[in-house]
This record gives sequence, structure tokens and C-alpha cells, in this order.
Amino acid sequence: MADITRYPFVRHLRSTATAHVLRVRNGRVVQGATGSSFWFRPLSAVLSEVPVDDRELPLLFHARTADFQDVTVQMTLTYRVTDPGLAAGRVDFSIDPDTGRWRGTPLDQVGGLLTESAQQHALDLLTTIDLGTALTRGVAPIREAVEGGLAADTRLRETGLAVIGVRVVAVRPEADVERALQTPTRERVQQEADRATYERRALAVERERAISENELANQIELARREEELVGQRGVNARREAESAAAAAEVASEAQAARDRRAAQVRADAERLAGAARGEATAALLAAHAEVPAELLLAIAARELAANLPKIDSLVLTPDLLAPVLAKLGGAR
Repeated sequence: MADITRYPFVRHLRSTATAHVLRVRNGRVVQGATGSSFWFRPLSAVLSEVPVDDRELPLLFHARTADFQDVTVQMTLTYRVTDPGLAAGRVDFSIDPDTGRWRGTPLDQVGGLLTESAQQHALDLLTTIDLGTALTRGVAPIREAVEGGLAADTRLRETGLAVIGVRVVAVRPEADVERALQTPTRERVQQEADRATYERRALAVERERAISENELANQIELARREEELVGQRGVNARREAESAAAAAEVASEAQAARDRRAAQVRADAERLAGAARGEATAALLAAHAEVPAELLLAIAARELAANLPKIDSLVLTPDLLAPVLAKLGGAR
């Protein structure tokens, strides 16, 4: 919007760098420039301000496809005024000389013109394709159709407008149709998820089975080794018993040999001792053979007295002394 400063009988206008201002007096353009600043008389000047910057126009409209399905097309047009003089002659861009505001709504007129033209070209294309094609591959064809149609539109050229960009944001069907179309994909995705879940479970079961088999194999191997250990222990115990028996037998034989040798030694010693005693006894008897009987009795009595226990008192009766005395008297 242009800045207008009011003075008595005159006004001063200062526009922006993206606005083209036209001053018309008596039906003739006396001044027209972009980003201009000038003095004018409000009673005789007709002012128009035409924006020449790039502007965005969002569009949202409904269309029907070849299979009679309603779709919503969302796009954005980028346009600008290429000929401000021509545009000011076709669209009312006049401004109030006191406030600098537009008297009408020129941008709405330009937007309506572009919207109707873009919709027409998009509808012409969508009526020739079905819903599936429009949803999957319709964005690029719609953009190309709208760009080509707007570029060839003579009305836009005569208005001084140029479309420099078309962006189709989305092509969407009705909500229930969209949900219906999404159902197969959702089901397929769910099936893939279920399949992945089943595969994961099957893999887990397979791993558990492998673990169980491994544990069972380990237990079998441990049992086999334990059996071998028990057998080896039995063999070792049998060998130890055989070795102990052999050692005991050897020890018994050695002990028996030692006993035999000891018995033989004792027998030889006793035999020698008996022979010696016999010889001593024979010698003693031979020596006593020449000794008188009374002397032998005395010796015997002495030996007896030496070997008798201690006698405190002795009682001699006539019966005991008579035979002794008789023998002594007879000997004399």
C-alpha cells in the first residue's frame, strides 16, 4: 500500500519497491513507474497501484474422475503481474488519493480468474482418468496440464498476468473411499507384520529346540562319561583289590617263610639245648654214680632246703624221725 501524505491542495505519494503506480489525468497516463514518488493534485489525478512481486495463490477444489469418484485437489499457484499498465486497464487497481488503499478488491479478482482457469484444466484431465490413476500417478499430469493450460491462456496474457509455478500438493478422495482404498494396504502390512511375528516365534521355537537338543546332548555326553568313569573306577578298584591280594599273598608267604625259619631256628636251639642238658645230666649222673647214697640224700636235702619256702616252726614226730634214725644207725 502506497504512503500518501496530505498537504493543502496537493498530496505526496510514495510507493514500495514491488508496486507499480500509474497516474492518469484526463484519460492519459502521465506517470507510471515501480517504486516511484511524486506530487499530485487529488482533484485531477487518478491513481492505480499494481503489485509486481511474486504472489502465492492456494487452491482447494473438488473434481470428479472418470469412474465418478469425487476427489479433492490441493495446489498452489505462483504468479505475478508482467504488464502493470495492461493489468490496470483490465482489473480495477485504483487507490484512494487520500488513504492510498484500493477502492476495490483487485487481488480477489485476479485470484478468481486464476482459480477458475486452473480448475478448468485440472477438471478436463481428471474426467479422463480413473480414481486409482489419479491417486497414484495424477499429481504430475495435473501439474503439467495446469501449467500448459495457464501458459496458453490468452485471457491471462491480455490481463498482463503470468503463472510462473504450479505445485500440486495432494489429490485425495473422500474419507470413506480413502479408508476403503487403504484397507488392502493395511491388511497387507498387517499380514506382513503377522508373518514377521510368526517367523520370529518360529525362530524362537527353533532356537529353544536347538538349545534343548544341545542340553540333552550335553546330558547324554555327561552320562556316557559318567558311565565310563564308573567303569574305570571299577577297573581301578579291581586292580587295586588284585594288587592288594597279591601283596597280601606275598606278605603271607614272606611271613610264613619267616615263621618257618623262626620255628626251625627255635627247634634247632631247643635240640641243641636238649642235647646239652642231656649231656650235662648224663655227666651229672655219671658223677653221682660213684657217690654214696647217704651223701646223695644229704645233697638232695640241701637242695630241697634251699628251694623250700621259709619255715617259722617245724614239728618232728616219732613217726617221721624213726625211719631216718633207723637208716642212719644201719649205715653206721
